[in-house]
Amino acid sequence: MSLTTAQVRESLAAIPSVNLGFFPTPLQRLDNLSEELGVNLFIKRDDFTGSNLFGGNKTRKLEYLIGRAKAQGCEYVMTYGATQSNHAMQTIWAAVKNNLKPIVYLAAVVKPDMDDLKANMLLDQIFGAEIHVIEMLDGETFADAERRSFRIGADHIAKLESEGHKCLDIPMGGADAYGSLGYVQAMTEIAEQTAASADLPQQFDYLYHACGSGGTMAGLVAGRTLLGLDTEIHSITAMPVGGSYAKASAALANESLELLGCGEQYRVNPEDLIVDQGHYGEGYEIPSEEATEAIKLLASREGILVDPVYSGKAFAGLLADIRGGAIPEGSDVLFVHTGGATVFFAEKEIIGQF
Repeated sequence: MSLTTAQVRESLAAIPSVNLGFFPTPLQRLDNLSEELGVNLFIKRDDFTGSNLFGGNKTRKLEYLIGRAKAQGCEYVMTYGATQSNHAMQTIWAAVKNNLKPIVYLAAVVKPDMDDLKANMLLDQIFGAEIHVIEMLDGETFADAERRSFRIGADHIAKLESEGHKCLDIPMGGADAYGSLGYVQAMTEIAEQTAASADLPQQFDYLYHACGSGGTMAGLVAGRTLLGLDTEIHSITAMPVGGSYAKASAALANESLELLGCGEQYRVNPEDLIVDQGHYGEGYEIPSEEATEAIKLLASREGILVDPVYSGKAFAGLLADIRGGAIPEGSDVLFVHTGGATVFFAEKEIIGQF
């Protein structure tokens, strides 16, 4: 038996959290593209989460992650990502807003000029973070550099705590059971918006979004499970992921359900997840022609920007499925915009050709 949105909200309210965003975020129809593509295409504006100009999907997760840090009496939070990480930047401003000291370890997939910082790295500095750049070693992948940064971060936390400073270690992307609650909340919010408006479908046939560390996907699918929705969720990866990715993400969704006290009644299985690895191009933070075309199309038809690292590639995947017939004509389709447009002010190697 599915839960009501009010029941899910009641369960979420029992988890420590802080207020960071402006919710609900807008949910709007893309009229021009809907006519052009032959589907009813909508967009959920989670690039508008706030509470400053630079929002994104991590803000929802951080409401619970920062809430946990405060409940535990932490003084510091630490997290990880690439140098232009949206997650790192949002963690930093969410931390300082709540009187916590942020420390970030950032892998230099594209090496920054430390004398001329751009985009998210510049914001990280302005917000007052302690920034550590992890140089990529010869032959090292992003995943290798991240694992190395985790080890360095663990040593840093051990040192801080030996000196009497409590620190919350936030995983890359905020992808843990607490962070994923943010997208249980988002799925609940979408259901509330569709129920309240005659201009929206009762529920969407398809939902598309970008994914990396898997926390957003886990939360969306957990929320769908609780609410008993039939929406088919497609998660478009921004990087190669291993064969255990769906299994790990399903386990993460189930951990979130357990936090909500629903773990015995509701379960997510790996086969419930649709993970599409066909649109990340040559790899993480490497622009693709397909994503560039998708970014230009959305910008020129609707005046909305998605980024070349995450949402641009996800929107490219959505377009490919519409044009290829995987999404039938007349379907009600939702694209969740997870933010990231600050990358347009980053290094040329990340942006690509426009």
